[in-house]
Amino acid sequence: MQWRHVALGSLTVAAFASTVAWSAGDDHDWNHPDEVHTATPIKHLVVIYGENVSFDHYFGTYPHATNPSGEPAFNAQAGTPEVNGLSGALLTSNPNLNPANGAGASNPFRLDRTQAATADQNHAYTPEQEAYDDGKADLFPKYTGKGTSGGAGAFGTTGQVMGYYDGNTVTALWNYAQRFAMSDNAYTATYGPSTPGALEVVSGQTNGMTVVLPSPAPATPASYYVKDGQGGYTMINDVDPGNDLCSSKTNTSMMTGKNIGDLLNARNITWGGFMGGFNLATKNSNGTTGCLRSTVSPVVGAATADYIPHHNWFQYYASTSNPNHLRPSSIEAIGHTMERHSHTPDPANHEYDVDDFYDAVSAGNFPAVSFLKAPAYQDGHAGYSDPLDEQAFVTKVVNFLQEQKDWKDTAVVVAWDDSDGWYDHAYAQPTSASFDPVADQLNGPGTCGTGSAPNGLSGKPVNGRCGPGTRIPFVVISPWAKENYVDHTQIDQASVVRFIEDNWLDGKRLGGGSFDATAGSIMGMFDFNRRGEGRYEHKLFLDPQTGLVLDKAPKS
Repeated sequence: MQWRHVALGSLTVAAFASTVAWSAGDDHDWNHPDEVHTATPIKHLVVIYGENVSFDHYFGTYPHATNPSGEPAFNAQAGTPEVNGLSGALLTSNPNLNPANGAGASNPFRLDRTQAATADQNHAYTPEQEAYDDGKADLFPKYTGKGTSGGAGAFGTTGQVMGYYDGNTVTALWNYAQRFAMSDNAYTATYGPSTPGALEVVSGQTNGMTVVLPSPAPATPASYYVKDGQGGYTMINDVDPGNDLCSSKTNTSMMTGKNIGDLLNARNITWGGFMGGFNLATKNSNGTTGCLRSTVSPVVGAATADYIPHHNWFQYYASTSNPNHLRPSSIEAIGHTMERHSHTPDPANHEYDVDDFYDAVSAGNFPAVSFLKAPAYQDGHAGYSDPLDEQAFVTKVVNFLQEQKDWKDTAVVVAWDDSDGWYDHAYAQPTSASFDPVADQLNGPGTCGTGSAPNGLSGKPVNGRCGPGTRIPFVVISPWAKENYVDHTQIDQASVVRFIEDNWLDGKRLGGGSFDATAGSIMGMFDFNRRGEGRYEHKLFLDPQTGLVLDKAPKS
C-alpha cells in the first residue's frame, strides 16, 4: 500500500495514493468510497444547497434570454427543451394583477444584473399558503411580496415578488442546464422557509421537534412550530439549533428523529456537512472571526455573518451535531466517524467548514456524500446575498470538482431550501395535508390539503407538514447526467435522501413518516448506459463572474 504526504498549510497528512482501498478490517470506518458498493456508477455526491429561490424566479423564461447590450449573452442550443415556465397570458395578464394585491398588483417582469440585490420576500409557512390562495396563485404581492425603497415601478412595491431573472444574470445555471440535466417539477417538501427545508433534504421530516430554549417550553407554541395533534411538535418556520455556540440565546430547538447521516454512519459510508463560516478559528481579511466572522457582498454592498445556524442541517440532531464547532483531528479524518489511529470518535462528528471540503478533496480524501452551504453572502438568499455572488460559489465548486480524478464518478446536485416567497405559477395539490387552525390557510381557514395528515415519528397523523410546497430549481451536473435535458418527474427535497439511500444503502429508509418513502426519484436525470472514456470529458468550465463558458478551467 503506497502513501504520499501532502502539505496543507501547517498540517501534513498522509494521503492515500494507490488504487488499493482502505481496509475496513482494523481501520473500522475507513472504507474508500471507490470500493463501496453502489447501485449506480456514482461514488461521490455533492449537494450544493442554496437559499430562497423559486423555479420561475431563475428559470421562468428558460431557454429564452433577452440578451441586452452589456450583459453576458445566452443563446440556447438547437433542440433545447421548453420548461413549464412563464409565457403567454402568465406574462401579459397574470392572476396577480388581482386588485386585492393593491399597489403591488403586477405581471411578472424581468430583473437585470443591476437588480441582482433585491428585498427578502416573506417565505413563512402560512403566507406562502395564502399566496397560493386555494391553487389560484394570485395573491403573492399581498402575502409574500416586499419592495425595495426607492425602486422604480413594481420593484419598489410588493410587486417585486413577481420579478424573475433570465440567462443574462443566472447565466451559469442556464449553461449548466444546457450541458447537463434539470427538473422543472421539483418542490419543497412542505411549505415554509429555510430550516424546514434544511431538515427535509437530510431527513424528509419536520415532525419530532423539541424546544431547547426557552426552558421550560411555553404553553402556547411560538411562531416556528405547531402542536402536531399527537402530543408533540412539528417545525414550520426558522429557529436556531440547540446548543450551537452561535445560536440564539432565547429560542432554539432540536429534532428527535434520524437523518441520512445516521444511516450512512451505520454502513461506514464517509460523509460530511460543510458549512461556510463553521470554523470559528478562521479570521477573515476584515478582522472578523468566531461567530461574528463576516464578509461584505460586492453586489449587496453590506456585510453578513458567514455562518447562519438555522441553515445547518445536521446541528439539529444530537447524533450528528458539533455544537462547539470542534475541528477534525486531521484532514484524512474528514468524512469519518472515528480517528484512524486512536479509534476514538473524531471531534468534528462530520461537521466542517466549507474550506475543509476543498482541503479534503485536494488531499485525496473525497467523502462519498457531501452537503455544501456557501458562506452566507454567496448562498443566494435575497436581502444579504444575490444570484451573482451565488454563481461565483457554485462555479468555483463545480470547476474544482471537474479537475479531480474522481470527477468520472461524481454527481453534483444544485438545489434550494425554499422559494423565499418569490412567485411561481406552478401549484401542486397537497398530497400531505395539515389542519392547524392558525398556521394552515391554503384551502381555507385551518385547511391545507384534503384527506388525512401524514404520519409523523410516532406513526400517527400529525399537523404542520403540508406539502408539496413551492416549486424550486433543481440541477444535476455529472458525467453521467443526461445532456440538455429537462425532467418532468415530480420530486421534492426528500428525493435527495432517497437517491442516497437507493445508491449506497440498498434502499433502506429512515422510517418514522419520512418523506423519503414517497419522494419521487431523480434517477431520470441520469444516463447510466453511457459507455466509453468520453463520458469523463463531460465537463463545462464557467467563468465565476459572468457564467460564460470557458475553454479550460480558470486559475484558482
